[in-house]
Formats: sequence, structure tokens, C-alpha cells
Amino acid sequence: MNSNKLFPSLLVGGVIGLTLWRCAKSVPAKPVANDNSFGAIDAYVEQQRRRLNVPGVSLAIVQGDKIAHVRGFGRARPHGEIPMTRRRAHSPTQNSLRDDVSPQTPFYVGSLTKSFTALAVMQLVEAGKIELDASVQHYLPWFRVADYGSTARITVRHLLNQTSGIPASSGETVLADSDNRPNATERQMRALAKLTLTRPAGMAFEYSNANYNLLGLIVEAVSGESYAEYVQQHSLNPLQMCHTYTSKALAKKNGLAMGHQYWFTVPIAAPNIPIPHGSLPAGLLISCAEDLAHYLIAFLNGGRFGDAQILSPAGIKELQRGAANVNWMGMSLGQYGMGWFITEIGGTKLAWHSGTLPDFGAYMALLPEQKKGVVLLFNACHHWMNPVLTEFGTGVATLLAGEQPAPRPFSIVIPWILRAQLLLPALQLVGIATTVRLGKRSRQEFPRTMRGVLPLIPNLLAALTLIPLLGKRRGYLKLYMPDLAWLAMIGGSFGLVFSLAQIALLFRQRRFLEKR
Repeated sequence: MNSNKLFPSLLVGGVIGLTLWRCAKSVPAKPVANDNSFGAIDAYVEQQRRRLNVPGVSLAIVQGDKIAHVRGFGRARPHGEIPMTRRRAHSPTQNSLRDDVSPQTPFYVGSLTKSFTALAVMQLVEAGKIELDASVQHYLPWFRVADYGSTARITVRHLLNQTSGIPASSGETVLADSDNRPNATERQMRALAKLTLTRPAGMAFEYSNANYNLLGLIVEAVSGESYAEYVQQHSLNPLQMCHTYTSKALAKKNGLAMGHQYWFTVPIAAPNIPIPHGSLPAGLLISCAEDLAHYLIAFLNGGRFGDAQILSPAGIKELQRGAANVNWMGMSLGQYGMGWFITEIGGTKLAWHSGTLPDFGAYMALLPEQKKGVVLLFNACHHWMNPVLTEFGTGVATLLAGEQPAPRPFSIVIPWILRAQLLLPALQLVGIATTVRLGKRSRQEFPRTMRGVLPLIPNLLAALTLIPLLGKRRGYLKLYMPDLAWLAMIGGSFGLVFSLAQIALLFRQRRFLEKR
């Protein structure tokens, strides 16, 4: 082996070995005995899980400095799929037990990762290595957007609060980039040099993964460690998060749940989804409900978990200070802090975040005034299921706050919209059949042949669905909305060809009748 590669390999192996030893020696926060006080929450979770066809859900609830309740619902993977570390002990009669979700089952947590990145930045702020209002270029001299003046005005605080002006689309396109080279994040962020900001920095909120990928690079530049190493040493180890990983390979050896993609609200197992390694700081941490409960305990207790102090109470407060108003489709959705959305439930502050990947979803929330918190992890997702699963999580947080969940419109409407996509190919078939029937009456008067335009409409609509797939977001759409993307590619392509043929037929028929 090349000696230049030997030392880093030994170092990484040593870090992993030390981490496993610490986990074996440490005593994690033990849950108090589960009691009937969480029966209503358990019933709600199971009801929503079944209604939304979520294969598996992992739940953890914290109160004060303790894990109050943990439970798994449903299945971590399809029947017969057994984690690598357990295959030797496998017997056919144990399938159902091995496939059940447990509080220690690892899931991808998506954008819950952003709060870990924000925590890392704030730790370095308190260490005097980062200034929140310093320019991003101060730490990443190569960083550019199209307008040089705009580049200089983007600060670390803007990235944390999602007010940099970098568009959402820039964060979506990199999620379809499965480059696994060590410099993938930097290479993708250097591509922003051609980007035009949607608005001046600091003007308004716009959620973009690119903001947090840049923050991950700042952590690396300032600390001298890789992002994964820094988070492991300064967050995961002190919080005794022994089932939390930055590597899919390691997580699979330890029982990683299998993700599922929703196709028209039906979850389909997706074991081979490509991993966008360059987006680790924005959304690729892997964890379990019990570990994330440790994380929430630290946030509820001024940065302290057991004997570990991961951040000062002032730093924790700053992370969850709403700084940017969040508006969507004319609705106010509260504020965004540093890796947290801030809103209220029944007059009580709620700090929360959701996570979305093509095959995993997540939700975590804190009720700081009540010293309570909740984590929900899901092994199925879809771009348009994010608001649905967020409402699922908000319902649990509402029950935890002592309130009753209000009717949630997205939870009802969006699943039906996803199912209704199947109506388009059905209408296309009706249109084709109608066209064939009318074609047999080609000698009728032209005004009556205009009825041939009506069957054309569904095929024209299907052809229009191809438009989003022609842009830069096509890779993202195929991953996060596979049902719509494939429907567009197949039905849209057919609709385009059929529409052009139908239009040509109508004009030919018109000329024929005019000659008569």
C-alpha cells in the first residue's frame, strides 16, 4: 500500500475503533418505563402509518433530561431482508422479529442533518474560529457566484438562516449527483460561479441545500478535519450517539432500514438509490430515534447531555432564534433559525425540522418551554409526501404539547393528487379510442369534425409534463418524484407523438372538406 495512504487509513480505523469502544463503555440515557400516558400518541402514530402506507416508523419522546418513551412501528425492511451483521444467526422462523423497526434501527434523517451542521458552525464560533457576520469568501476564498459584488456580501449567518439568495434549485440539482470522490462537495459548490442569485443576500428566506453544503466546507476549512470526522468527534461521541453514521456501508452492517419510494402512494422498496456524497452536510446523516433523543436532550438542557457540554446555553438559544420569515404560497409558516423552523403550538414555542430523501423521511421537534421533544423516522418518502409526513410529525408534537391535532389538509389532499396522476394515462386511452371512432366518419361535415379536438386535450396535457424533465432538475425529479417522472417520460412522449399526428390529421381532413 502507498505510504501516503497508509497513515490516513490507520487514522480513520483508529477513530472508528475508539468510537466503538466509547459506545461499548458508555452508559446511554435510559428510557423511563413506558406507560399509558403515551398510549394516545402510539395509537395516533400507528393510525397515520397505516393510512399513509409507511412501512416502518421509529419514535422517541424526551422529557427533561430523560428518554421518556421509545417504540418502533411496522417493518424496517421487506420480509426476508436481514441486516448483514445478523445473517449468520438467521433462521427462517426469525424473519418477522428481525424485520421489525426498533428505536436503534438506523434511518437516513435527511435535512435533520442541517441542525448538526449549524451546531458544528456554532461550536467553532464559540472557539473563536468563525465569525457569523464574516464573508463566506473569508473562509472559502474560491467561492463565487456570477456577480462578484453579491459574492462578497454573503455571510456565514446568511447561509445558516437560508437568506443567502442562492436558489432552491441549486440545492436540488446536486442531490442527483452521485459523485463519490472526496472533493465532491467542493466541486459542486465551485459550480455556483455561474449562478445568479434570486435576490440580494439577507433580503428573504429561500431554502437551499447549497447553503449547508457550503457551511460543511467552512467547517472543514476552519477545523482542518473532514466534515464527517468533525461531527463524529464533537457531536456524536459526546452525545453517545452510537448508532449514528456518516457512511452508508457502516450503517448497513448495523441494520440500516431499507428505504422505499412512493409510486402513486404505494411504497416500493428501493435498495439501490444513488447516494449524493457531496450533500452530506445538508442531508445525509444516518441515525436512529434513540440517538436523536440524546441530541434533543442536549438542546433542552442548555447544550448538556450527561457530563458532556456540546455548546453553551447562549449558543443553543442562538441556534433556535427565528431570524427569517418563512412564507409559502402566501401563507406564513413561522420563521427559520439556524437549522430549525420556529413556530407555535397553542401559544407554546415549537422548534422543528423535517427531512426528505427519495426513500426516507424524518421529523424532529422541541417544545423548549415544556422541556419536551419528539423524533419520528420513516423509511418511505417522495417530494410531495414531505408536507404530509411533516403534518404527521406535527400531529404527534401537538399531542405531546397537550393539544389535539387540527385537521391537516395536506395529509388528505396530496395522497389523492398522487393517485390521481393515473387518471392522465386513462384519459389518454379514452382520447385514442374516441379518435379512432371519429376517424371512421371522415366524410362528415368539417364543423362536426371539431369534436376531434376534445380527445386531443389529455394527450396535449401529457406532452406538457415533459417540460420539467428538459431542465436541470430532471435528475432530482426522477429520484424524488419517480412516479411523475416516468409517467411524464412514457405518457408524455406518447402524448406528444399522438398530438402531432392528431393535429396533422385534423388539418388534412379540413383541406379535404374545403376541396369538396
